[in-house]
Amino acid sequence: MHKLTVTLLCLVVGYVSPVFTQDKKVMTHEEMWAMKRVGAPALSPDGKFVVFSVGEVTYNDKENVNDIWIAATDKSTPPRRLTANKAGESAYAWSPDGKHLAFVAKRDGEEESQIYLLNVKEGGEAHKFTSVLSGASGPKWSPDGKTILFSSTVYPGCYVDSLQKKAVESKKNLKYKARVYESFPIRNWDKWLDEKQVHPFVQHIDSTQANNLFAVSKISDTPGFKFAGADWAGNGDIVLTATSDDNTAAFQYPTTHLYTLNIASGAIKMVSDGKTDFSGAAVSKDGKYVFGLISINDYSIYQMSKLTRYDWPTMKNAVDFSASLDRPVNNFKIVDNMVYASVEDKGRDLLYKWSILSSKPDRVTKGETGCYSQFSVAGNTVVSSYETTVQPVEVVKINTDGSHEFITSFNQERLSKLDLKAPETFWTKTSRGKNIRSMLVRPANFDPGKKYPLFVLMHGGPAISYKESFGYRWNYHVLAGTEYVLVLTDYTGSTGYGEKFTKDIQYDPFKGPAEEIGEAAADAVKRFSFIDGSNQAAGGASYGGHLANWMQASTTHYKCLISHAGAVNFVSQWGTSDYIYGREVMNGGAPWTKTKTWQEQNPYLYAANFKTPMLLTVGELDYRVPINNTIENWHIHQRLKVPSKLIVFPEENHWILKAENSKFHYKEIREWLGKYLMK
Repeated sequence: MHKLTVTLLCLVVGYVSPVFTQDKKVMTHEEMWAMKRVGAPALSPDGKFVVFSVGEVTYNDKENVNDIWIAATDKSTPPRRLTANKAGESAYAWSPDGKHLAFVAKRDGEEESQIYLLNVKEGGEAHKFTSVLSGASGPKWSPDGKTILFSSTVYPGCYVDSLQKKAVESKKNLKYKARVYESFPIRNWDKWLDEKQVHPFVQHIDSTQANNLFAVSKISDTPGFKFAGADWAGNGDIVLTATSDDNTAAFQYPTTHLYTLNIASGAIKMVSDGKTDFSGAAVSKDGKYVFGLISINDYSIYQMSKLTRYDWPTMKNAVDFSASLDRPVNNFKIVDNMVYASVEDKGRDLLYKWSILSSKPDRVTKGETGCYSQFSVAGNTVVSSYETTVQPVEVVKINTDGSHEFITSFNQERLSKLDLKAPETFWTKTSRGKNIRSMLVRPANFDPGKKYPLFVLMHGGPAISYKESFGYRWNYHVLAGTEYVLVLTDYTGSTGYGEKFTKDIQYDPFKGPAEEIGEAAADAVKRFSFIDGSNQAAGGASYGGHLANWMQASTTHYKCLISHAGAVNFVSQWGTSDYIYGREVMNGGAPWTKTKTWQEQNPYLYAANFKTPMLLTVGELDYRVPINNTIENWHIHQRLKVPSKLIVFPEENHWILKAENSKFHYKEIREWLGKYLMK
């Protein structure tokens, strides 16, 4: 018999009986959508105040608001609204002296977003700082507080606004409409790419003139160049990341290099070795070290991000600060002589810290549930976003003992009226000898004496995991309602279990993961008497949709299936997706090489086996898993007379994001489950 270790993840100890919860409401789409969306926290330099955004969303997109709020970290004063503009604000950043707050907004009928400055200490209205024709985003203050670094999207060769204006007018005056390409890629997620490029700019706080940092070197004129990000490096230098071979993405992984850029001269120098891929970098305050999130581009489906320190600016003596963790680093910040990072671990995001001189990690957060993803540090004060499966993001302050206390509680009253069951984590020893983690979600109004149908929900990626977090696109509690038990399994290929575990999906994209998902569900049935093992459905989105299609090809175990943005034919998926090389790596070669994986793990080739009723949903603007795959799948089902339903969202991309579309999508999913599981 498989071993099954069950850990209760409830926020309170013990099981809450149905009698206690019977007066509470079920989580509906309306209840979920009404939750306030709290953004990432940003501490003032003295650590006394924290700002964050709060989104208030409705079913009418025109009525949505997203304002900046402020709160005292000692909770001496309650949170209060700093801005109240209908257009909304984002990307807020404190000046080093704590006097001003820079943020991005689109106001007064502007066509592009600009950076605004708000005097937090003296109050008053925010004033517009930038007036760049192409807009401004991502403000970062220089250490002396005299200059702001930001990004803007411009036409190639347009290093000043006058040239940008001419390029815009020239485009408007064209009498034809055509997209012309000479190299890959041509699309990204939900947009056709054009020739525009992101460039870094700087502007002095006493000036109205923004300067394009690529104007002197013209490095962006190089074919394949793509800017990724920049930060201040001290001594008038910028450290930036960029790739020079983005146009090779059809046949290799492009590598993002590390550069230095001198503001005074405009000179740019590549300082990385050309092989190491940097997804972010920051220089220590003393100027002795640079830290980066790095990976090595090899012929692998997954390269784990590693927090690595180099001597600066020589780039010698690389030290992997995350080696002992063997976990992906989400993001990091250098604060004085310390480095802080959010690290993914077995379905959670945890905070760690290191001295810049030592690679020995020290865990900052000691709680046993939830995720700490976005954080801010000032002196000894640490604040973070925090969420669980039964609570949307709020801002918390981390105490020295690793516990936390809530600074915000925007959703507390609404949540108190809902019957939300915290998931239970269980581990399954599979037939392949792996320990696989799953979460089990009970429905609202749960009755342990009843038998509940099982909905096996499969995550996308595959290089992600089922987190202890509150989701809006596939919310566990809305899906469960009062009718279904959910099992959510982190199959091989998921992240947060070591680099090898994630890499092991290569050459076995569906068969092995599907077996693990099935074995985990079978274990749940054995251990939890309230599950009706004879009444199961499975579904998922993106890679989870791919897996649903594989379940269709390989088993008749389920009463019904749901595939959103799922590929059924991986040859045509390779040929039409915005991202192709990784699919080649997964299968061991290009489609025409006919490797074992291409031939044995493509659902399309097993179409004769399709028998299970299937719901197919897709966004028409999805270029990651283009609509052709869903149409192809629909044609197979119709040709074989398999009960099926197709839903196309013309205005949606890879995700169903618009309020009414999301509500309709959830309704259709639950009705499909009800049609086949509640007979």
